[in-house]
Amino acid sequence: MVVMKFGGSSVANAERIKHVASIIQSYASEKPVVVLSAMGDTTDHLLDAADAAVNGTVDIAKIEQLHKETADILGIPFTEAAALIQELKTLLTGISMLRELTKRTRDYLVSFGERLSVRMMAAYLNKTGLPAQFFDAWDVGFISDSNFMAAELLDDVWQRIPAAFDGYKTGTEKAIPVVTGFIAKDKNGYITTLGRGGSDLTATMLGAALGADEVQTWKDVNGILTADPRIVQNARTVPVVTYEEAAELAYFGAQVLHPRSMMPCRKTGTPVRVKNSYNISSPGSIIVEKHTGAISPVRAITSVKHVTLIDIVSTRMLGASGFMAHIFNQFLKWNISIDVVATSEVSVSLTVNSKVDLTGLMEDMQRVADTECKTGKAIITIICDTAHSSSIMADGFAALAAKNINVQMISKGASKVNISMICDDSEADTVVRTLHEAFFDKIGTVK
Repeated sequence: MVVMKFGGSSVANAERIKHVASIIQSYASEKPVVVLSAMGDTTDHLLDAADAAVNGTVDIAKIEQLHKETADILGIPFTEAAALIQELKTLLTGISMLRELTKRTRDYLVSFGERLSVRMMAAYLNKTGLPAQFFDAWDVGFISDSNFMAAELLDDVWQRIPAAFDGYKTGTEKAIPVVTGFIAKDKNGYITTLGRGGSDLTATMLGAALGADEVQTWKDVNGILTADPRIVQNARTVPVVTYEEAAELAYFGAQVLHPRSMMPCRKTGTPVRVKNSYNISSPGSIIVEKHTGAISPVRAITSVKHVTLIDIVSTRMLGASGFMAHIFNQFLKWNISIDVVATSEVSVSLTVNSKVDLTGLMEDMQRVADTECKTGKAIITIICDTAHSSSIMADGFAALAAKNINVQMISKGASKVNISMICDDSEADTVVRTLHEAFFDKIGTVK
């Protein structure tokens, strides 16, 4: 059995749905379970419709037109989708009358994207002669808490999911399940959404609970790459990465599964493969618990731009045991997340998202330390085996020195798979290209 997840761009229109259907057809003998996101920009259109409804206008023309035209091109009945469209109109009418949108109502609203998507795909697969059945996620065991917009699945999904698919696994049910990603229901029957990486989490939860051979997440690149191909034209596919390496890649800007979504597969050891829906023959990249063969010490280089560097220096608290505790308590107080940290006895340098309002934090910090914010910075992260950190940093910094680039901060992650550095936004792409050339284009530089 394989679980196959396709994102919104993969099912954005009739042409893409036909293509995805052909991919599913090619895996028909492997008992696929399909997970879909909403078509294209449907989720954004739903949120726009919600904003309009709060202001008294009910308008879902874009959503209705996309799905109606897609059904016409595919030559499939619009009955199931039409019923949902009518339900959506009723919901928006209610929002327009109340002039408010709660988190619970928002989750109900955005669920229509995935629910429409699976009905379209199942109908088309059946038309092509491949038996398929759509499922809303709660019908196959997805029960969550009531933390709307960022719900967590409950532990009993591990039992509910296998029970829901028992007939399909044993062969008494032939239709390929097509399941909504991203959504669930709480125990009160209210629709919830699973937050960041929600559709991937649906797929990995299914794969782990069903004991699938692998979970496949289909994107528009040949797997996980050594760098962003928009920055490094000759970026290459990384055949194998560990869950830990993939998590670091995701945290530091790469378009890989969100770390939260990999947790079910990490629990069971289920492999996750990143495939290219535009290049089916490519093996892609596989994410596993640990490496088993010889590998390059450097796996990939990634970057995050538009971060703020905060330098905190305090001679007043020299040697004080509470210095670090006080600093991090202030970040907790203002609910500000820290990305990268470097410390000494009396100073701390760290980075935060540039969109965060630092006004209150800075006022508190200035009472105990000299604090300076520097905007327009970028985090460059080398995903690697830090057991080789000396040779990795020697080669990397030699390459950067040759181009007169001086990094402003260095942090070696406790995870043992990343080395991060800070530079100016304007230098970020050059740093990535320079490091990529040093580690991947000059064979043998990293020992």
